[in-house]
Amino acid sequence: MASLYTHKGANIRRTWLLMTGFFLLVIAIGWVLSVYLNNPLVLWIAAAFSIVMNITAYWFSGKIAISSSGAQPAPVEQYRELHRIVENLSITAGLPKPEVYIIEDMAPNAFAAGRDPEHAVVAVTTGLLHRLDRSELEGVIAHELSHIGNRDILVMTVAVVLAGFISVVADIFLRMTFFGGGDRDNKSPVMAIFAIVGIILAPIAAQMIQLAVSRRREFLADASGALLTRYPDALASALGKISSYEAPMQRASHATAHLFISNPFGAAEAGKLVARLFATHPPVEQRIAALTEMRL
Repeated sequence: MASLYTHKGANIRRTWLLMTGFFLLVIAIGWVLSVYLNNPLVLWIAAAFSIVMNITAYWFSGKIAISSSGAQPAPVEQYRELHRIVENLSITAGLPKPEVYIIEDMAPNAFAAGRDPEHAVVAVTTGLLHRLDRSELEGVIAHELSHIGNRDILVMTVAVVLAGFISVVADIFLRMTFFGGGDRDNKSPVMAIFAIVGIILAPIAAQMIQLAVSRRREFLADASGALLTRYPDALASALGKISSYEAPMQRASHATAHLFISNPFGAAEAGKLVARLFATHPPVEQRIAALTEMRL
């Protein structure tokens, strides 16, 4: 019988496959550019940077997310009820209690981060605490704990860090292609075409992987969170309130948008066509419909 975290092992394997895939992609870009520029140093630089970024993405993902969002530790004496909810649901889920953080922002939202349950954090905005009742807040916390239990956050954070890195490397290599050194007389036109096409497609492919990883896991976390609280309607109600808030978060960023339970750019921005095409979350209407149809 499937358990609450049936997909945990698969997500760990996908994380390593993702890191390996990004590593090989960077090496491939480096190799093409090294041949095109007739400079073997380019390949060694690509290999070194890809290794460093893999290590950074794995070990420091939680700290990067917390720092980017401006979250601060939530004092127990001030947020006693929040700590109690996190602790009770963690016990129910069979997880260590994650560190609890607060983001001073009236836009309701929340996220979880960390490479494993022993190094996990959960952050919520002050707006979330003001707008949701207890059962809705429990639904949101259960959703985030499900991300931790399923190791979703590791997969998503690794994806975004490495995707961003590939975009930067591709831009650097593109500049090297047009303005760099090397033996220009020995450059093959065919290799030049491969180099330019590969450099242009690399960041696009990285972005598509990031979006696919994020969207798919939101449905799973919704379902797992509902199983944890046994009350899917509460999470559905919370998603409705969160997604209807018009204003964006003060420190909304495309780099960390996929980590939050809902689009951090506000309802007005989320409704635009371009925003829907490149959204890091599935449509909230689909998520709510899936929750309301659950039979526990």
